[in-house]
Amino acid sequence: MKKTLLLSAAIAGLMGLAACSSGPAPTTEAKTDTKAVEKKPAGPPEPVTAKTAFYAMYTPAHAWATDLLALSLVSGDVQGVKNADGKFGFWTAVFASPSLHAARTYTYSVADQLPTIQKGVKAEGTENWAGPTQAQMTFQNSDFTIDSDAAYKIAADKAGDWLKEHPDKAPSFTLGAAHRFPSPVWYIIWGDAKSGYAVYLSASSGSIMK
Repeated sequence: MKKTLLLSAAIAGLMGLAACSSGPAPTTEAKTDTKAVEKKPAGPPEPVTAKTAFYAMYTPAHAWATDLLALSLVSGDVQGVKNADGKFGFWTAVFASPSLHAARTYTYSVADQLPTIQKGVKAEGTENWAGPTQAQMTFQNSDFTIDSDAAYKIAADKAGDWLKEHPDKAPSFTLGAAHRFPSPVWYIIWGDAKSGYAVYLSASSGSIMK
């Protein structure tokens, strides 16, 4: 009915214009630009947030095992891509399947770095998995609400004074779950464990964990 009314209104509108016209309707010629439209060259590959990479990997991982659960998500580097503000050119995820008693690794890259890194999603090897432990538990997608860019802002604010003294230190991100935390956490560290600065941040609420 709605389509019929719209069509009737359109016809009535055309008839009204024809009735008001005192002569033949003027014709207009479409002008075509003979100059070829030049395509802009693609810019350099850009880093992406954790969620962008995670869900790109989750789709093929779910095809491997429909009961899969996430175990970890880790940031990485790829040549020619500048990581910034919680966005990275390379991410690695590990998913586990309770029914298959197996875990499988997937990678996501925004650029090639052959022969080891391929652009897009790549399925790596599968390993036996005996189930979650207190040190490494699985987590649900719904528990992963704080993306890496938001986590970076919170952690960088916490580490502000230290970063002023160490502006050359780049962060790395690890998402995982452990028995001592009520929800999955971001482990964000600038430098290394001995001389760097680390922040544990809830991936569900964004709060700093102690």
